[in-house]
Amino acid sequence: MSQSPNRMFDEFAKLMTDAAGVAQGAKREVETAFRAQIERFMSDMDLVSRDEFDTVKDMAIKALDEVEKLEERLSAAEKRLVDPDEKVAPEDKT
Repeated sequence: MSQSPNRMFDEFAKLMTDAAGVAQGAKREVETAFRAQIERFMSDMDLVSRDEFDTVKDMAIKALDEVEKLEERLSAAEKRLVDPDEKVAPEDKT
């Protein structure tokens, strides 16, 4: 029972195709397990999302702007206390 070379090549190609399919299935399983492990690790670290980070960053910028305005008002009030006759420019209320 000898097989022709074409038949042997066909069988070999089929074997390689099956092996590639098994390898791809194993790769998907490993990726899924790895992704699940990473997600579990990250959730344990209490990381924040980008949206949450950007929201807090915007809040901090607004707070710092408000602090600057309040510092200017305080400085003007202190100047009035030191020299009540000195004209201090009214603040811009925009």
